[in-house]
Amino acid sequence: MGKLLPLFALIAFNGFGQGATKSMARQGHVSFFSYTSVEHIKAENNQVLSIVDLTTGEIAVSMLMNAFVFEKALMREHFNESYVESDIYPKATFVGTIMEFDPTLEGEQTRMVEGRFNMHGVTKELQIKTKIIRNNETFILSGTFETLVRDYEIKIPPLLAGNIAKTISVDFNFECLPYEN
Repeated sequence: MGKLLPLFALIAFNGFGQGATKSMARQGHVSFFSYTSVEHIKAENNQVLSIVDLTTGEIAVSMLMNAFVFEKALMREHFNESYVESDIYPKATFVGTIMEFDPTLEGEQTRMVEGRFNMHGVTKELQIKTKIIRNNETFILSGTFETLVRDYEIKIPPLLAGNIAKTISVDFNFECLPYEN
């Protein structure tokens, strides 16, 4: 948690939602899946922080890359040391806006979230279709998107190219509760 304090300092000092109502998930969930005929790779991270400014629709997400848990310890080691290089690039972040977001709408709404995702030192613009469910003061944001490994300059040795999909499916789920400054 201490390593993620810079995200909240960035939010506070950049005017993210000053004086606005915020909603935050301290234990959001992100998982990814790589499917090939040789091997399936799945990893989950339940230590993802996200904060939503309910007035502006701004959203910020931060996750430590070494918090992903794999079925096999060797997969985790290769992921952190050889692919995402988590010692050099320890976290991935997303900063964006929920388009046409209505925080007063009880129940479900589907919105596009547009923003910038940074991973492995590379920033890409993303548009993600997101389901948002409001239940009283709780907001649950969830969705799935696909991304290309090559977009983030992740090098895969030719010998292992058949083991890792070129396109990775990413799922997320954030249960955001009211956040007080």
